[in-house]
Amino acid sequence: MSRNLRWMWCVVRKELLDIARDRRTLFMALLLGPLMYPLLMLGMNFMAEKRMKTEQDRVLEVPVIGAEHAPNLVAHLATLGIQAVDAPADLDAAIAGQDIDVAIEIPASFAEDWHAGRPATVEIISDSTRRNAETPTRRVRTAIAAYGQQVGALRLLARGIDPSVVQPVAVGTRDTASEEAKRGILLAILLPYLLILSSFIGGSYLILDATAGERERQSLEPLLATPASRGAIVSGKIAAACIIGMASLLLTLLAFKISAQMGTSASRMLDVSFVAIGKMLLVLLPMLFVGTSLLTFLAATAKSMKEAQSHIVWLMLLPMVPSFVLMINPIKTELWQFAVPFLAQNQLLLKIIRAEPIAPEVWGVYLGASLALAAALWLLAVWRYGQEKLAVAG
Repeated sequence: MSRNLRWMWCVVRKELLDIARDRRTLFMALLLGPLMYPLLMLGMNFMAEKRMKTEQDRVLEVPVIGAEHAPNLVAHLATLGIQAVDAPADLDAAIAGQDIDVAIEIPASFAEDWHAGRPATVEIISDSTRRNAETPTRRVRTAIAAYGQQVGALRLLARGIDPSVVQPVAVGTRDTASEEAKRGILLAILLPYLLILSSFIGGSYLILDATAGERERQSLEPLLATPASRGAIVSGKIAAACIIGMASLLLTLLAFKISAQMGTSASRMLDVSFVAIGKMLLVLLPMLFVGTSLLTFLAATAKSMKEAQSHIVWLMLLPMVPSFVLMINPIKTELWQFAVPFLAQNQLLLKIIRAEPIAPEVWGVYLGASLALAAALWLLAVWRYGQEKLAVAG
């Protein structure tokens, strides 16, 4: 046992020294995530804040068809920063061409229905599939609805009726979400995927070069010819890759914390405490072992470095599966979910972001299932390394 540990440690030092000599690869493996992901999050947050403020504060020019039929409504919209302008000849084409976000059509029957006390129709014209039209459309819809409620209340008062009579039920809202959960809304959108992806393929730079790269350079055969067992060799390579991946993960989480404190007002809410960082590392370390062991097996089955690198494309898509599933079909959290790869990490990270307690049985199921999967993949990699044809390139 001690001999295998010594051989494993020798392989770890060899792989770490090899990647340390290639400074560009070391930078990509160790610092790319910590530098890129926080900038991505803060950049998205800054652009979203800027767009929201711009859309809410700017004077909104809205084409209005039939403005002469409802001059009071048009004047009311103007007080709210919604300026009526002439509509183009082909309004539908202008909306389809993204020249116009939203428009209003007031039919000729508006005045007649208005004076008769009937509901007067106003059409809001927009393309619901365009996200950049959401805020202008919401502004126009809210303004028209408020005008309708205001006029309705005045009509009731003119008839000596209290407007509250038509509201027999007053609906209130009590939000039970904690402040941590509210602050974690933005984090919950992107952070779990980025962290899971970072852990899953965090050791890819080293492990691909340590297996497929060495096989292509024909430097793997001398290592396999040593007295070291194949299990010690595989464990050493996986351990070296996990060291690099764990360092990158820790730097990424620290970079999120620092950048959140230095960011704008909304991004300051992304406060990742050191306790949360510790929990996230505990969640992500098994995924680091799983991803590195799987990459070791795949790289050992590849005939060249290019073939091994091609696996990264579909491996990067796997962490996205739970996000898409939960987006399309939200499900309640159940114990069995913490035994499913990627879904378990997603659910646990959301709990940590929302500052929710995690029961001991949840940790037990998750760690047991994840470590069992990592062990199975490790055995596959050892089995592949046990085949003599592994040392033959091409």
